[in-house]
Amino acid sequence: MGNLFVKKPKITDVDRAILSLKTQRRKLAQYQQQLVAVIEAEKQAARDLIREKRKDRALLALKKKKAQEELLKQVDAWLINVEQQLADIELASKQKVVFESLKAGNNAIKAIQSEINLEDVRKLMDDTEDAKTYQNEITAILGERLSAEDEEDVLAEFENLDSEITLQSLPAVPASSVPSTEVSRKIPKLQPEVGLQLEGEEVEVLDLPDVPTMTPVVSDHISTKAPRTKVLEEPLPA
Repeated sequence: MGNLFVKKPKITDVDRAILSLKTQRRKLAQYQQQLVAVIEAEKQAARDLIREKRKDRALLALKKKKAQEELLKQVDAWLINVEQQLADIELASKQKVVFESLKAGNNAIKAIQSEINLEDVRKLMDDTEDAKTYQNEITAILGERLSAEDEEDVLAEFENLDSEITLQSLPAVPASSVPSTEVSRKIPKLQPEVGLQLEGEEVEVLDLPDVPTMTPVVSDHISTKAPRTKVLEEPLPA
């Protein structure tokens, strides 16, 4: 039931011409085969007549053969013309299809362009540029963009951090193998001089006597039997 509503393609004059040419080509090809068969038959008859010593009949067969060969040449020429005609029609059909496609595309472009006004396009571009400029001004006012000095500060901070990270990544210096006690022995301990200010405080100057350097001596009038008592000389005041 569905096939009843199928729309049949419309047959054009070009389709009829192509069909006629193809029919002629098929008929010429058949006629060509017939002529080839007749030519071979006449040639074989001439051989047979020559064997029978019938010269006049052999000459007649060769004349028929010659006439058929001439006719075969004409058929070949006709067949070539038909093939060329079919090729031209096919090429013209393709050119027409291409032309129609280009025409449809051109009409579509014109239809689209007719919906766009050139002045509207220019006004749209100007409005877009104004909106972009206005947005840039708002952004600058809000301070979202960094100034040239801020950019330099950021770059300087980046370089400082980079240097710090590089120093941290360097290997640690190994400690000396000399014990700390020996180092302390070798290095004399420096005493702050009197009157120097240490850690913000001034040391008080004390007036002390000199340290005695003489060896203590036992007096002669003391008996040897008495218990020995060491008498230390008091240091003389300075």
